[in-house]
Amino acid sequence: MPILTISRQMGSLGDEIAHEMARRLGWDLLDHTQLTSRFFAEGITERERHSLSESARFFLNVAPDGQTYIDHLERGLNQLAEEKSLILLGFGSQVIFADHDEAVHVRITAPADIRLERVKKQFNATDENASQMLDQADRRHRRFVATLFGVDSADESLYHLVLNTGFLSVTEAAETLTALLNIRKIRQEQPEQSKKPVQAANGKIHFKNKSEAEFARILDMHQIEWKYEPRTFPVEWDAEGNVTLAFSPDFYLVQFDTYLELTTMNQRYVTEKNKKLRRVRELYPGTHIKIVYKRDFQTLIERFSHIGTAGQP
Repeated sequence: MPILTISRQMGSLGDEIAHEMARRLGWDLLDHTQLTSRFFAEGITERERHSLSESARFFLNVAPDGQTYIDHLERGLNQLAEEKSLILLGFGSQVIFADHDEAVHVRITAPADIRLERVKKQFNATDENASQMLDQADRRHRRFVATLFGVDSADESLYHLVLNTGFLSVTEAAETLTALLNIRKIRQEQPEQSKKPVQAANGKIHFKNKSEAEFARILDMHQIEWKYEPRTFPVEWDAEGNVTLAFSPDFYLVQFDTYLELTTMNQRYVTEKNKKLRRVRELYPGTHIKIVYKRDFQTLIERFSHIGTAGQP
C-alpha cells in the first residue's frame, strides 16, 4: 500500500501539511504519540510509556515480547502498512520505509527567520524563547533519528522531495505532494516502463556489441541473475555541479552484488575505464565493481557458478 512519510522542522508547517494530506487522501495519520499508543497500548507501565514518549534510547530496550521496542514498533508498522495507506509524521519513518516500493518521503523546511516568527506567534513567545524552542526541537528531532537509525534526518538524500514553506503555502505544498503521489501511482501501475531503458522494439535488450550479448548468454546458461546497465555512477563534475564524467558498468550480478565492465584489449579504452573504476571506488565505498577482459569471461563465470552452487545438496 502507498505510504507518505513527512519529516519536518518546527515552525515549517509540516503538521498542517500532514493533516491537509490526510484530509485529501483519507489515509490514517500517525505521529509519535499515536504510534506509541497504538503499538504499546497494553503490557507496559505508565513509566515505560512516558519513557517511550521522551527518550529515543529507551526504544532500544527489550520490550515484554522479547524484542526491542523499536523492533516491535517497526514490525507493527510494516504489518499495518500492508493493510492500509498511511501518512507517518516524524519518528524516522523515512528510514523504516526507505526500501518500500510505494513510499514517498518528504521533508518540510522553512528559513530560520520565518520559523522564528511562526513560533513566536503560536506560543506568544519572545525572540529569545522562540529561538531556544527551535534550537531544542531541531536537536531533539535529529538526535532521535540518529540514535535509533544512525542517520541525519536533515540529510536530503533520504527524501524524494524537500518543500520550503517560506515560498509555499500549505495548500501549494499539499497539491505538490498529491501530484507526486499520482505520478508514483501511475509508475507503479506500469512498472516495466523504466526498468529496462535499453531495449529493442520486440522487448529484448539491445546490447551495444557482440561481447555483451555473448556474456549475457553465458550468465543465462549458468542461471546467474543479471541486469544490464542498471546504474550510472557520476565521477567528475564541473564548477557548477554538472556531471562531466560518469561510469555505467555493463552488468550487475544480483546474487553477488557486483558490477562488471567488459572491455577489449585496446589500451586506450582500458586506461580510461581504469580511471573511472578508481574514481567509483573512491566516491562510492563498498561498491563491488570489476573490469573483465573477454579472455577472462569463462574463468569468471566458472568461479561465480562454483560459489553459487556451494553448499547446495
